[in-house]
Amino acid sequence: MNAIKEAIKTVSDLWSLMVGLRVTGKYFLEPQRTVRYPWKAVSNIGTFKGHLELVGGGQKDPFKPRCISCGMCALACPSHCITVVKKKAPKPTPEEEKALAEAKANGEKTKDKAPKDPEKFVYDYSLCSLCGTCIENCPAGALSFTGNVYMAGYSRNDFLFDLVVKLRDSQAPAPAEPAAVPAETSEA
Repeated sequence: MNAIKEAIKTVSDLWSLMVGLRVTGKYFLEPQRTVRYPWKAVSNIGTFKGHLELVGGGQKDPFKPRCISCGMCALACPSHCITVVKKKAPKPTPEEEKALAEAKANGEKTKDKAPKDPEKFVYDYSLCSLCGTCIENCPAGALSFTGNVYMAGYSRNDFLFDLVVKLRDSQAPAPAEPAAVPAETSEA
């Protein structure tokens, strides 16, 4: 009985080896798909999915994100790499407090004037799986992938972003470069 089991196991092992060699041989003869980056140019930049970014508000205010702080992206994220912190409502002035008190006394409903844009939008790229469910679930269309292929860092904290700050920094005008200093001539 043991001899039969050993023979079946040997045949099974040989069959697995042959299947593996067939797959290896098939891909060995195909052209190479990996790009050796600094030496060869990357041709698929248009389809590259980099880290997330907030989309600006458009013509009216490009510094303000489209995000409405609903938190749907954070709820949908399987990696739990997004945290949205909603702005708090500003403290009402004494005149507004009196008006709210009178409205409540008259039985009128009052709406809270809390801003919809986020105070912070923390994104941890080191945890992100780039699945895109946050982008699909955003009702305001406030998220997109970047095409940044040159991101590098020395620690995990280099990949922890506040996307609201990043949006404001990316939209800000670039500082003027200093004038070029003429090269000194050396006399020999």
